[in-house]
Amino acid sequence: MKLFFTGHGEKYAVEQTLLTLFPRERPVYPQEKPGGDNELELTFSRGPVWCTATAVLRREGKAFTKRARVKTADLSEEDPVLATRLTRRTLQRAFYLAAMDCLGTEPPWGMLSGVRPVKLPTRAMEAGATPRQAEAELRDRYRVSPDRRRLAMDCARASLAVKRDLKPREISLYVGIPFCPTRCAYCSFISSSGSANKLIPDYLAALLREIAAAGEAVTAAGRTVRTVYVGGGTPTTLSAPQLGTLLDAVRTAFHLAPGTEFTVEAGRPDTITRDRLEAIRAGGGTRISVNPQTMSDRVLSIIGRSHRAEDIRRAYALAREVNVGLINMDLIAGLPGDTAGGFRDTLEQVMDLAPENITVHTLALKKGARLRQEEATLPQGETVAAMLDFAWTRLRAGGYVPYYLYRQKFMSGSFENVGWCLPGAESQYNICMMEELHTVLSLGAGGVTKTVADGCVGRLANPKYPQEYLRTIEEIVAEKRRVF
Repeated sequence: MKLFFTGHGEKYAVEQTLLTLFPRERPVYPQEKPGGDNELELTFSRGPVWCTATAVLRREGKAFTKRARVKTADLSEEDPVLATRLTRRTLQRAFYLAAMDCLGTEPPWGMLSGVRPVKLPTRAMEAGATPRQAEAELRDRYRVSPDRRRLAMDCARASLAVKRDLKPREISLYVGIPFCPTRCAYCSFISSSGSANKLIPDYLAALLREIAAAGEAVTAAGRTVRTVYVGGGTPTTLSAPQLGTLLDAVRTAFHLAPGTEFTVEAGRPDTITRDRLEAIRAGGGTRISVNPQTMSDRVLSIIGRSHRAEDIRRAYALAREVNVGLINMDLIAGLPGDTAGGFRDTLEQVMDLAPENITVHTLALKKGARLRQEEATLPQGETVAAMLDFAWTRLRAGGYVPYYLYRQKFMSGSFENVGWCLPGAESQYNICMMEELHTVLSLGAGGVTKTVADGCVGRLANPKYPQEYLRTIEEIVAEKRRVF
């Protein structure tokens, strides 16, 4: 879509709204004057009392015009951050209203385009708003649908409960293992597969050095670790002895708080074996994932998974037998070749297993995903909506409650990913990480440390790829000694 701006230069905010409302469009900034088709003319003008955003959306031979305004006095030079936020919100609102006239339907999250919608009601309630007032803001200011408002409010309550329980000098720890047996067609994570897995011994040696250096810095700073999450990739690509070495190093290097939540993402059932599960349990693991994504063998084949539904049931039964702790199972709505009926069958099969956590993702096709490059045929937004509607109804009826959520770019239907749990089985790491409740120290290739202090979030990224991580491990180790 061609974009023309007058009186402002808020490209990012407008592009985020464009991505939400017209996901197949990409922004273009032409040199010619507006007046054609498939374009947005967005103007911001200042008056003595009001500042007005005017959107003219031209599409398929029709023009749709809408305005939104903000008081000029509210755009004070004394608070430039607030002034910028209000300007962006006003521009987005004008664009959104024009798009609603054009499309004739509203997305489930209304005007919200961010990754963390739960932060809005959480901050409102922390500032003294009642739950009813916090929900009203989602409804009136952002036009969020009733179902999504309920979802956000449930997750906000879970976030506030975890935040109240956190101690002042606690942090969370993420350890990344960027290796998988094979690469899934929808995957955009930084992970290596196949012959690249020969790097594992060297990678593990480098990671142990980073763990030791980070542990020294964290301990010297008087910090304790509240939650540990070993993710990937697929951490159980490591052998049982390698897993044991890794988990022992974490427990040795860091002071773990009493009752530390310790998650190891087993994920792929084709990597779940008795000796690996026993290594996780011996290493302090209290929570694992057994991730089917789908229980349809046909869909599993389409997305490039080498296992079948029976392997998922076998891995789950083995995890219960070894008694490694709570189990999470991930599902994805919107996979190629899936149907609303197929997704319902998947969810019913997973619920019959009774895991403590079920995470329902909506397919998001990132730039690095093979499915996006191949332009695969995917279920339409209406089908994905039916999948999610069934999941919400069935999970709530089965005693599960939503406890965290987030959104992504290029997500089918502009929906969300939601973690559901049996009462009391929330993953504290997921909440702390997604809601940025405290510092999350990330180790390994692709890890992004988030330091949280006085409401400000800082980021420190490790190199993305294993080879680059190995080449720069000396600098990484030195950096981790300074981070706290």
